[in-house]
Formats: sequence, structure tokens, C-alpha cells
Amino acid sequence: MAHRTLFLLPGDGIGPEAMNEVRKLITYMNDELGAGFETDEGMVGGCAYDAHGAAISEADMEKATAADAVLFGAVGGPKWDSVPYDVRPEAGLLRLRKDLELFANLRPAICYPALAKSSSLKPEVVEGLDILIIRELTGGVYFGEPKEIIDLGNGQKRAIDTQVYDTYEIERIAGVAFDLARTRNNKVCSMEKRNVMKSGVLWNDVVTAYHKAHHSDVELTHMLADAGGMQLVRWPKQFDVIVTDNLFGDMLSDVAAMLTGSLGMLPSASLGAPDGKTGKRKALYEPVHGSAPDIAGQGKANPIAMIASFAMCLRYSFEMIAEADRLEKAIANVLDKGIRTPDIAEKGAPTVSTVEMGDAILAEFKALAA
Repeated sequence: MAHRTLFLLPGDGIGPEAMNEVRKLITYMNDELGAGFETDEGMVGGCAYDAHGAAISEADMEKATAADAVLFGAVGGPKWDSVPYDVRPEAGLLRLRKDLELFANLRPAICYPALAKSSSLKPEVVEGLDILIIRELTGGVYFGEPKEIIDLGNGQKRAIDTQVYDTYEIERIAGVAFDLARTRNNKVCSMEKRNVMKSGVLWNDVVTAYHKAHHSDVELTHMLADAGGMQLVRWPKQFDVIVTDNLFGDMLSDVAAMLTGSLGMLPSASLGAPDGKTGKRKALYEPVHGSAPDIAGQGKANPIAMIASFAMCLRYSFEMIAEADRLEKAIANVLDKGIRTPDIAEKGAPTVSTVEMGDAILAEFKALAA
């Protein structure tokens, strides 16, 4: 039997509810398919702060580092709005990304045909949408120094955040984008703000040179990030792979999420560089929807993004391509049957709970495996 270690960090809000639906899949795959998953569980975010006074404990960081992959739920909520900045719930996720050197964030935006009417855009604009946003995750303005608020006196303060990128950081994220484009439609659009930001000038220059030297077979275009946001809403199917920095990637991927009908539909993967000896990458998989504290504990959460994140884990961390394809097909089949959680249901249409959606996907996955 294969030996595959998964570290589960359900977190806050709807994170634990969504994670429970992945646990069912893991149990089935172990019992019936001999997948050999070994799981452990820790705390991150607000719950970790309540227990340890930190957004993630040192013990859980060690477990995350040792695991083949981390499955992450969500963090945060109003309960922790007043905690110190350096131990806020989100600090746990930022530390995981930084310490595990997860520099490449993959956010697919797929509009299932059954959900084309759930998008805020016209169905013909989004039906069949399948794009991939590659976001640089460990550099840029979120991590640059100095980062501070200075008291200037006379009731005035100055806030400073620093946008910093080195050549190697841009080259490695561009390399991921070009490599993945080769498995898709062979097109990459690089987005930055070279018209007003020096980091954008460097980003554009480095991506262009790296493309010419290593990936000239891939079609490369460039677009200012604000124009890219507009084009994502205007005609998103013009894109295949988008590569961009940490800040713009954060915003553009959320725009792309709403094209699919709901934030509850968008998974993500955060990957590190391949290990020189084993070729394995550190990896963390998480839904994009956040903790949604307003619906936590009510059975209204959509678990599809969490389940789809697990499918990405099967694909990128364990090379279980057939199983990943089958799980993604199970999600599509369930949606084709009209099964909906509240966030993706048409007004007045019947809905199912988090558990019922998870059960439906598991049943479909079993049927496809038969």
C-alpha cells in the first residue's frame, strides 16, 4: 500500500464543515481503493490563537513541514478582530506559505455548464470557462520590508508597505505558468502595472526574457493588471493561463471566482519548488471562499471548493491523475443533476445541506469508480 501523509488544518468558520466532507472521501479511498492516506490534524487561525496564543503552534508547523501535503480550511472571523496584528488568524496561513516556501498559487476558475446561470454575468460569457491564475505567493507587498505605521505627530500617521521582487522570484513563477500552459492551451498572459510601478517594469522585462530563453513555444501576451480585471469581466474566455504578482493575483483570482457563480466553487493549490533529491514539492491546498462566519454551523456551506482542492492535491502532490479526474467528474455530474447548496441555487429552487452535497459527490465518485 502506498504511504501518503496529509496534515489537515480545518481552521475557523465553515472550514471544519467543509473539511468533514473531504474526510469521507479519504476514508473511502483508503478502505476501498487502498490509497494509503495517513492523516493528522492541527489548528490554525482563530482557534489556534484561542488555544495557543498564536495563529499556528510550533508543533503544528513541524507537522505541516513533515507532511506530503497540507489541506487547509479557512481562518478568521469577527471574534478575533481585536487580537494583535502579528497573531491575527490570517498570520497562520501567511506563515505556512512563507515557511514552506509555497511560492506558486494555482487558482483555477471553471464554470460548469450547469452553473452558467448562477454567474452574475451572461451565460454566454462564462459557459465553458476554464482559466488558471498563477499567483506569486511569497514575495511582493505582503512580505516586503519596511512594513510599518509611523506616528508623525500632530495627529498624523504614515503607513508603509513595500513592493519588492527579485529576478529569481519572477523567473520561477513564470516557469510554473509556462509549464502548465503547455498542458492546456499553450497561452500565458502576464499582468502587472509597469506604467506606474518599477516592480511592474522588472516583472515585464524578466517574464519576457525568460519566455524567450526557455519557453518560446508558448504564446505570451502582457496586460496591465487593471485592464486585466476589466477583461476578466468583459470576456474571460480569451484567457488560458494568467501569471501575476501576489497583490494583483489576490484580487484578480477573486474576480475570476465570481465568474464561476460562487466563491464556494473555487479551489486552490500552493506549491513549492521540487526537492532536489525526491522531486516532491511542499504543497498546501485550500478553498478560496474564506471562513464565512455568518453561515458557520448552519449546514449552508458549499463544500465543493474544498473537495475540488482535494482533487488538486491528488493531481499535483500524489500524481493520482485518474482519481483526480474522477472526483472532478463527480462534482460536474452532481451539478448536472441539479443538486445545489444555497449559494449556487436559483431563487426559490430546492437546496441541500453541506453534508448532503458531500454525500452526493461521494456517491457519484463511488459510482464512477465501479
